[in-house]
Amino acid sequence: MTAVDEWERLLEESGGLTSEAAERIIEIHGDRGVKAIEAVSEERIKEYRDFTVVVGHSEEYVIEGELCDCEDSRYNLDPDDPTQLCWHVIATKIARQLDAVDYHDMWYSEVREFL
Repeated sequence: MTAVDEWERLLEESGGLTSEAAERIIEIHGDRGVKAIEAVSEERIKEYRDFTVVVGHSEEYVIEGELCDCEDSRYNLDPDDPTQLCWHVIATKIARQLDAVDYHDMWYSEVREFL
């Protein structure tokens, strides 16, 4: 079991973001974990028919599985280390465990055209 599996299990068992789970997320992911928890609490994880999107302060980041289109994912993280995730992916995992994803019954690719 990886450290990520561990905090996902804590969220699943508790049904919420307990202090124990939050502390574990921050212990493993540091500032990325803090940003992820903030994004979830601010309801910035959006699920569309085609993508999951995390709304940042200046951009929106597209998540597919455990891949993100952000620069942190591209340049700073070791893809072979399952604990190295950008805060957008961490936020998506947390939101999914807590059923806190804001679902939009539309295609993000269509919405993106208007942004």
